[in-house]
Amino acid sequence: MGLFDKKPKFLKDIAPHKIRVEKVAVAPKPRPKLAPKAPSRASSYSSSPQPTSSSRTSASTPATAADDRRRSAAASAERKRKPAPPPKRSRVSPVASSRVDFGSDSGSEDDEDWIGALDSRKRQKRGKLEDGRYVDPNRRLKHPRALEGAVRGLDLIHAAQVASLELKCEPVLGARRDEVAVELQYPSLQKPERYELVWSKDKIDAVSSIISVVRHVADTYLTEEQAVPFTHHMTGLVRRLEKASNRNIEDLAGFKAALAEYNDKILELVKDDVVGKNLEKRTELPRSFVAFILEQVYDRTVAPKVGLLAKYENGTDNVYGELLHPFISSMLVEKLQMTSDQVFVDLGSGVGNVVLQAALEIGCESWGCEMMENACNLADAQLKEFTARTSMWGLATGKVRLERGDFRANADIQEVLKRADVVLVNNQAFTSQLNDDLVRMFLDLKSGCKIISLKSFVHDHKSASNDVGSTILTVENFTYPEDYVSWTSASGTYCISTRK
Repeated sequence: MGLFDKKPKFLKDIAPHKIRVEKVAVAPKPRPKLAPKAPSRASSYSSSPQPTSSSRTSASTPATAADDRRRSAAASAERKRKPAPPPKRSRVSPVASSRVDFGSDSGSEDDEDWIGALDSRKRQKRGKLEDGRYVDPNRRLKHPRALEGAVRGLDLIHAAQVASLELKCEPVLGARRDEVAVELQYPSLQKPERYELVWSKDKIDAVSSIISVVRHVADTYLTEEQAVPFTHHMTGLVRRLEKASNRNIEDLAGFKAALAEYNDKILELVKDDVVGKNLEKRTELPRSFVAFILEQVYDRTVAPKVGLLAKYENGTDNVYGELLHPFISSMLVEKLQMTSDQVFVDLGSGVGNVVLQAALEIGCESWGCEMMENACNLADAQLKEFTARTSMWGLATGKVRLERGDFRANADIQEVLKRADVVLVNNQAFTSQLNDDLVRMFLDLKSGCKIISLKSFVHDHKSASNDVGSTILTVENFTYPEDYVSWTSASGTYCISTRK
């Protein structure tokens, strides 16, 4: 067991010892072995030689003092012969630490504090996954209520509301018009989602969506052994659903039977608390699963009204463009390794895609501010659906706050920027004036805050209007690959600036 894995033995001997007065001279017990010097604590160290120590007993003699010195010299030589263990992550040895108050009683609150701090650092150590992400051990995924009972006030947009016969979609699997209605249970105690087994271009593909939900449930919520009835390559529910939906077979009855069996199985696992216990053991979500949930939200809120986002003024700050899921994961999770106790702010958040992704994938407090009215309306719709749908999935997320208007004049945004750990600014099409205003806003950022932007806020020509950028920011330049942004399939560059 290492030095930092247990309470130091010498703490029990810290308090001054009372030595009984007897006729036979009794040598005092060896004093605790000290660091060479601890100036800040010297005056309070109760075991250092003081007049009051000798006055407490008549048994202290010159011969005893000499013995003490010999013992001390021998102990010092022994310490030199034994090499000290290598330091762990720059932690300070408790012997040499000036934080330990040797004048206090054994087992004091201060002693427990620094020992607890060491244990806390151990618990907070993050591991690295195969895809490059770092895992936050303090992330909690289980929704506090969704797996225990119905959550009130959920206003879910069912798939049947955006892809249905009424909306001119065509039946699939050879179903008649009166046979298309089905329900899909999620891994919680919330009511199932309503689907219609239909298809149409640019609409939700009901069959594909249902099979994806079943697959994600098996992969994310169940152990490998528990998932066998769902994922077995011959008899699993996923295989049966896929086989029944094959165009050459189109087995409607087989599809519905497999779906009904899935609904019963997953509901039983939720009621038996199998799903809840599995979620409690997880601290991260698969990246593909995060993207799937966000796409579910987007397909039910933004996609049907996406034409509203084309109404912007070219050459102004009112320009719309999206940073896609892989880009955000690469920046926030891999490069910056954000954790659930941090604060994220998106200035110019559009329909809120990135704000919601940060809250779901990282679990952090997530803010956004947008001034385009249509984008704000769609962002509010996304947040409402996001809240309902993550409850359906039984997942807890970080707190989300969406603000409207000019972020330069929003008091709440000005305040949260002081606490922000990461700020995103998609300034690809921002005017120079807005970029200069942003630099002045960054004066309030705390030291070490990261700013992600498509264009640098520090320019080579350093004019009077933006010279403050080079004073307060250090900039690193990166390249993102193809298909990372919505306005082009080509690769491009972006910056991560750090507040000095």
